Amino acid sequence: MSGQEFVIVFGLIVAQFIYGGNSVFMGRVLALGLDPLFLVIAGNLTNFSILAPFAVAFERKKWPERLSPGLMLRFVLIAMGGVTAFQALLLLGIEETSPAMASAMTNLAPGLIFIIAACLRFEKVDIRCSYSRTKIGGTVLCLTGAMAMSLLHSPPATSPTKLSSFVGGSSPATADGDWILGCIYLLSAVFILSCSMVLQAATMNEFPAPLSLCTISTLIGAVLTGAVQLFTEKKLDVGSPVMGVGTIACIVLLGGMATSMCNSFNMWCIKKRGPVFVSMFSPIGTVSSAILSALTLGQFLSMGRYD
Repeated sequence: MSGQEFVIVFGLIVAQFIYGGNSVFMGRVLALGLDPLFLVIAGNLTNFSILAPFAVAFERKKWPERLSPGLMLRFVLIAMGGVTAFQALLLLGIEETSPAMASAMTNLAPGLIFIIAACLRFEKVDIRCSYSRTKIGGTVLCLTGAMAMSLLHSPPATSPTKLSSFVGGSSPATADGDWILGCIYLLSAVFILSCSMVLQAATMNEFPAPLSLCTISTLIGAVLTGAVQLFTEKKLDVGSPVMGVGTIACIVLLGGMATSMCNSFNMWCIKKRGPVFVSMFSPIGTVSSAILSALTLGQFLSMGRYD
């Protein structure tokens, strides 16, 4: 294994542990009343502030002299899918299910990315090749595992409003309905993420600056998410958090620093090894999230109770 391959593999493993921890952390933050859309806006503005100086310093020479309309459209689509839609749906899914469930659903990504890339001829598939057969088998395994995980029922991280309604007598059927809705959110998020990662790989053929692409997409994504919140809620709202402004600022800064480093590293790895290879490491995030959820939140995966 060369030095670069070691850095890629080791870095992707570390990134998945960070993603798993961030998922548990965000689940707890949402339970304290912060609005998911606000977290997306503030987190991505923080990402942009952190990444922009490095993008200018290290990748300025890689920028094309002129941005074509097609390239700018791809920037918007990547931001709309990989930032606004994915992150908002992911946080909504965490709110309705659990961090472990959210991490488990991302195991669908390798299979979906392989299918999308194969359909668009970005990935070569030859049924006579053992490598292709292994990928197909892994895709089936990912899809089966994610479907099985949707049956593993564990109480979600509960927000104050949901807690009061539960104490007031909400039925188990309502909780099951919330769980199913949360799974739909997560499935939608993973599908959008898969499409976005394939589009990122295609875009970097024309724009070979992964850090700059991550920086641009976070800024556009924050603006688009702000527009969505203004349209749906008529205002930019933090939510009803049971915490002070200083605590909220620390949460946003900490989450922004973690995700900016991981996202930019993932972009670089996608450029070097492709989206299918990068997505293969997502099960590590599932394991770390499940362990942290059990240790910190007392959320255990189980098959539930059948009377």
